[in-house]
Amino acid sequence: MERRILPPRCRNSLDGSGALARDLPDARTFQWADLGQRIASAAILAPLALSALWVGAAFWAGVIGVVAIGLACEWVQLCGVRVSSVPGLAVPGIVILAWAAGVEQYDREALVLLLAGFAALWILTRGDRVRSRQDLGRFRHLLAFGIPYIGASVIAVIWLRSDELAGRPNVLFLVLTVWASDVGAYCTGRLIGGPRLAPRISPAKTWAGTTGGLGAAIGIGIVVAVLTSEERSLWRIALVAALLGIFTQAGDLLESVIKRRLGVKDSSQLIPGHGGLLDRLDGMLIAAPAAAILALTLGRGVVLWEW
Repeated sequence: MERRILPPRCRNSLDGSGALARDLPDARTFQWADLGQRIASAAILAPLALSALWVGAAFWAGVIGVVAIGLACEWVQLCGVRVSSVPGLAVPGIVILAWAAGVEQYDREALVLLLAGFAALWILTRGDRVRSRQDLGRFRHLLAFGIPYIGASVIAVIWLRSDELAGRPNVLFLVLTVWASDVGAYCTGRLIGGPRLAPRISPAKTWAGTTGGLGAAIGIGIVVAVLTSEERSLWRIALVAALLGIFTQAGDLLESVIKRRLGVKDSSQLIPGHGGLLDRLDGMLIAAPAAAILALTLGRGVVLWEW
């Protein structure tokens, strides 16, 4: 008798039933059920993040280091690997080493460390090279990807904030446009609904939400730029904000692809209404390196929208 192989079930689906990933409800199914939790979480986390950004580069780097450990540990657990195992410890260990190098402004060395760590762990967790697999999960082949995926954004936000002249406005612009994109997409998608953006990847995302997210990113980006610089070229500001909004939503989709592959809805339940750190910062993981590349192209001391 032929055996039928079913797709992976979600270990933390919305109703706790282990529903198939493809059967997760769309945006209009649960509407605003988690809005209160989202607002409460944001009311606590947003002031903390903005305060850390405003205080100074050193304090900001310290906060980023703590967040980096949390992101890396969540990634290891998502892959089904024990954090206490050698491969499991490698991800947060290498990310923190790269963070330390970034804090000391050894940026090239930090990037080399990320690439070397990725290559070494990828080799370690493949084929028959591991003598014992009792601590390695089903998705061990994805484990190494977490090193550059998380580490690049960690180095990016530290490097951006270390600019004495443009660090604060650049990171403020980045953080607020990413947040605006997330909030705008969420609210517009719930209010309007409509055709789905990528139903096989993320059933809850709609074209209306995508448009609303980009509009919110542009609007907030213009406000931040006008308040923090003398630049008044609105089309330049809007273009940079839109690009960051696009990268934010690309990061959100990438995280959705990864979680669908792993058969989970949320990376953890750490933040009420949001899920885990990876769920909350998925857009930033892609937008931050993009902003750093733009800043590197423009040169130190120049805000992202002055070019």
